[in-house]
Amino acid sequence: MTGDTARGHGVAGEASDGAVVRAVLAGDVDQYAVLVRRYQDRYARFAARMLGSVDAAEDAVQEAFIRAYEQLEQCREPDNFVGWFFLILRNRCLAAERQTKGTVHLESINELPAAERADRGAEAADERDALERALRELTPEQREVFVLRHVEDWSYEEIAERTGISLAALKMRMHRSYERLRDLLGPLWDGGK
Repeated sequence: MTGDTARGHGVAGEASDGAVVRAVLAGDVDQYAVLVRRYQDRYARFAARMLGSVDAAEDAVQEAFIRAYEQLEQCREPDNFVGWFFLILRNRCLAAERQTKGTVHLESINELPAAERADRGAEAADERDALERALRELTPEQREVFVLRHVEDWSYEEIAERTGISLAALKMRMHRSYERLRDLLGPLWDGGK
């Protein structure tokens, strides 16, 4: 989660998130598509790992974008649209997780775009499948911090800021997720360290 785009600024020549939000609020509603294009893939990946299903992730991201559009006037910091949107998506994922009560859809994880899947041998694929299954065994809160830190590559400070969790509570959740994964993965966990 580094670089200007991750912080809500447009790539050279593109409008910043704040400029796009202000344009939408001023009546140029077609500009909202810029934000969707900018963040859809990144957050679909996050939602897929949170929910364990590409289909559920697509639904969650779509619902989050709709909700964000409907509530755009409530975005207090247009230049931090991505942080505000993330909270909406996070809440949608946690609600979906509660609705399905942790139902596992591991077969859908393999439907992630080819660019997201490393072209590795069978052993690496087996390890990845084992990790995906183990992640589904974590609580949604533990899974969230693990995915944000190790898949999305956010710093602890970014995670704390975006989720509203204190740094101490975040580190405790991360520690508990490591302990649980170590229990679930055994030698596979130790070999990957």
